[in-house]
Formats: sequence, structure tokens, C-alpha cells
Amino acid sequence: MDIENICSACSWSSTRQEACRYKSHVKLFYGVSNRGAWSLGSNLILKERSNEPPNFESANLRFLSEKTSIPIPQTVEEWEEDDGSYFLLTKRIQGHPLNEVWSTLCGADKERIAKQTAEYLIQLRTLHSSRMESLNGQPLYNAFLFINDYGIGHGPLSSGDELWAEMSLALTNVPEQVRSKLRQHQGNLAGILDWESSGYFPVWWEFTAAGIGLGQEDKEWKDLLRKYLPDHTEARNFWLDFFALRNYPKLDERGLRVLNDLGFGFPNLV
Repeated sequence: MDIENICSACSWSSTRQEACRYKSHVKLFYGVSNRGAWSLGSNLILKERSNEPPNFESANLRFLSEKTSIPIPQTVEEWEEDDGSYFLLTKRIQGHPLNEVWSTLCGADKERIAKQTAEYLIQLRTLHSSRMESLNGQPLYNAFLFINDYGIGHGPLSSGDELWAEMSLALTNVPEQVRSKLRQHQGNLAGILDWESSGYFPVWWEFTAAGIGLGQEDKEWKDLLRKYLPDHTEARNFWLDFFALRNYPKLDERGLRVLNDLGFGFPNLV
């Protein structure tokens, strides 16, 4: 006899669920890696994950609620279990995720949302640190800035040289003379972005990150948002060149063009 699959979340079989009149309003709506997010009715959100870093959301939310007027979730409670699990219970912000409604919005609505988001980012820019770090002197985590390994913390960093030393770990296969030439295009100021993994990043990073589109609609949204952010196009191009060299020597068209522009062309470059 076949054994029915048991739901890992509720421990019930599909037969048992169908036979019960009770319909749960507790729903798992997001899960990736070792993290999950649950909707508890219409008013609460419960996040479960390990207590391993980056896990700064609660501290960041408290900090932002004190320093800005940005609409953010209100923390109800947080706790850890003996097995290393971490839970964060927050009030739900009523609304719909932008990726779910983007295609239904008119141009004026999209422009208004982009302007509002940029205004909130400007509030973040008033929050400064003398170092690139997460709150309370914790390391930074970012999969696109430190692309060698997202799970490794970086910093705190006190200078552009220290930032480049961490970033360039992703370019260990790239010849030193190429890395040195690319390094000359880098900036070294600092600003703040993100929640769970937020921190004081280079001032050009939010403009650059807004250019990382995950799908066509996401790209359209971020292209619009960048219109209302301080322009750091030169720094964004530096990062795009840096990112293109990460798979050296197996380079795409941009990576080959970067080598050529830096004076290190390949024989098969056209």
C-alpha cells in the first residue's frame, strides 16, 4: 500500500486535510534556503530561519523606526529556540507586493511609487557611519557586492582599499594587472540600504543595486527608480565590469570588452 505524502509544514496528509472542515488561515507563502515566512490571518507575519548571520532585521527595524518615517513592519516579538531556530513576529503592512501588481499599474502610478521610494532612500542617506558595516559593528553581507560567497561576512571596512580587497576575492583567477587597472575606477563613500542584510554600504551601491533586474518587470521598475536616485552611473559601470570578470577566463561579451578597454585584449576578441 502506498504511503501518502505528509505535509512537512502541518504534518497532515492530503486525505486528512480534505476530510476536515477546518481550513487554516496560517499559510506558508515564502521559503528559500533555511528561511520561511508565514501569513497568520490578515494581520501578522511570522518569519522563521536559523539564528546564523545575516540576521539583523529586528535591530534594523528598531533603528529605522527611531530615525526615519519609512513605513516598515512593526515588531511584535522575536525569540530563539534551543535548536538555533529564530522567529520574528511582525504586524503585516496592508497592501500588495509590487511584483504582483506592476503589470496592472498605469504609468502615473508607477512614477508615483518610484518617487515615493526614492524619497525614503533619501531619508536613509541621512544615516551615516565612518565605516562600511552593518548595525552595531557587524559585518556586511551582499551576494552581488561580495560575489565570492554570500554566507561570508565582510568588514567592518574603513576605506575603499579595504572594500576592494574584499570584492577582489571574487577575481582571484583574473591576472593582477587586470585587477589593478579595474581598481582605478572604484569609489569609496558610504550610505545605507536593505533591511535583513542592511548596513552602511558604498554611497554608489543603492543606485547600482537598483540596476540589478530579476526579470523584465523588475528591470522596468528599477530602471524607473534610478531616475529619482542620485546618479552614480560611472560607479555602476565599474561594478558591471567587475561582475563581468568574475568568471575569468570564461568571459561573456562584456567581460571581453572590459579586458579590451583595459588594454588586455584576447586574440579572438572581435
